[in-house]
Amino acid sequence: MGRGRVQLKRIENKINRQVTFSKRRSGLLKKAHEISVLCDAQVALMVFSSKGKLFEYATESCMERILERYERYSFTEIQCATDEIQQNGNWTWEHAKLKARMETLQRNLRYPQWLQISNTFKNQLMVESISELQKKDKELQEQNNILAKKLKEKEKTNVEQAHWQLNNNCQDSSSMLLPLNISSNGREKEDNETTNSGVLLPWMIRHHLE
Repeated sequence: MGRGRVQLKRIENKINRQVTFSKRRSGLLKKAHEISVLCDAQVALMVFSSKGKLFEYATESCMERILERYERYSFTEIQCATDEIQQNGNWTWEHAKLKARMETLQRNLRYPQWLQISNTFKNQLMVESISELQKKDKELQEQNNILAKKLKEKEKTNVEQAHWQLNNNCQDSSSMLLPLNISSNGREKEDNETTNSGVLLPWMIRHHLE
């Protein structure tokens, strides 16, 4: 069975890390030389150790010339990318203008519909306002009816209390006048007796003369 893929991670042991760096660096420089010779390619390789030490390889020892070529290529690539971005920006601007114009035309075409929707919305608001006012009016009428009922009940109670008080006053007055009437009747009786005893009526005088 073949070995599984080994996960690459930092070697914690310092000595093992230095040994591995030395071996891999030598192998990398060897591979760079091989591809330069075998494929007639210009190769520039730079490796810095963890301590900052530089190890490099360049085809025919022309590192500076390869770096200058790299800078020219990088500048050209950046310039092309900038031009493409500007061109894309112009296209984006044109697209934005066309899109805005198209939206304006569509909005103008839909204007009657939007106007109808706006009017419908206004009508709906008016209907809702009228319904709300009618509801408040109904509540006020109910409150007025309740208050009127309470007032009638209060008036009825006041009238009943007034009648009751008037009846009591009349009964008190009758009880106070009764002794006076009795004494008055007795006095009239005495007067009648006195009259009868001291005064003769005309028919009685004629009777005595005969």
